[in-house]
Amino acid sequence: MISAQFNTDDAKWNAVCENNSDADGVFYYAVITTGIYCRPACRSKSPKRDNVKYFNTCDDAETAGYRACKRCKPTAITKTGATEQKIIRACRIIEESESSIKLDDLAAQVSLSPYHFHRLFKKIVGITPKQYSSKHQSRRFQANLMTSPSVTDAIYSSGYTSSGSAYDKKRDQLAMKPKAYRKGADGVTITYGIAHCFLGWVIVAATDRGICAIEFRDNSETLPEQIQARFPNAQFKKADTAFEALIKEVVDFIDSPQSTLQVPLDIQGTAFQQQVWEVLKQIKPGETMSYTDVAEQLGKPSAVRAVATACASNKLAVVVPCHRVISKAGKTGGYRWGPERKKKLLQLEKETI
Repeated sequence: MISAQFNTDDAKWNAVCENNSDADGVFYYAVITTGIYCRPACRSKSPKRDNVKYFNTCDDAETAGYRACKRCKPTAITKTGATEQKIIRACRIIEESESSIKLDDLAAQVSLSPYHFHRLFKKIVGITPKQYSSKHQSRRFQANLMTSPSVTDAIYSSGYTSSGSAYDKKRDQLAMKPKAYRKGADGVTITYGIAHCFLGWVIVAATDRGICAIEFRDNSETLPEQIQARFPNAQFKKADTAFEALIKEVVDFIDSPQSTLQVPLDIQGTAFQQQVWEVLKQIKPGETMSYTDVAEQLGKPSAVRAVATACASNKLAVVVPCHRVISKAGKTGGYRWGPERKKKLLQLEKETI
């Protein structure tokens, strides 16, 4: 369970590029040209991908003829001890529970103090116990929707106390199945519509689970192509009257930074990207953070470049406010939809606060 997010070469390579400490102890990488192996969080110069090999243990890497990096000291990293086993056990308890468990009770069941347990859980798993519980509850809800006689039955059998709490917790969770996303959204219907706002033309696209794209362009005719390129195998449907109301809600949200957009989102991204986007959503209108600030808040101060990449990968303009992240020197910095749009957004938010 803990290492599942690093079970492909692509996932491992991303972890190396991001210096992801969550992958330390899960695998090791060796550089063919240097004969050295490292842990994923090593801050040495990034190697070329073609020169990298992966190993499950230090012994495997050394048996293959590689020597340990003197900088990151991979042999000193141990994540297979009793402490990790307690965190794994806590994950199993959460997964098997039909209702939420208080932090104190969960920590007691694995014989750790609440503070120490919370810190270790987030360090090893990458998210807090509460976030882990919410994700699994959301998955149970989706599964129960397919088998329960009614939506109400699915809500309560998943451990929610009301329909409001079910949809609130479900909001912003990954709605499209990863396999479908990797297949270009094969079998998925995406509805889209285009409108004009003070930033130009905007397209809003959504699956049956939530909004999956909000993007800007100067030319409205090319916007559908932009979405279709991301989901080449999806079935596309133009907006009907009901969807037009959703588009208006999105445009109103863009024009009024103090408003709240109460709609579900179908967010697609790696675990690291979603961690970054979650931090961005906590930045209030009129406020900004630097890329360094975001990296430090994630507990990964060396991942500034990876944070910038995650911001640039955001496909939900304004809703995930990557425009509120600027350079450490106070400069506006880059923006997926153009620096001028970023300046206009920041100026509007500053004027309306």
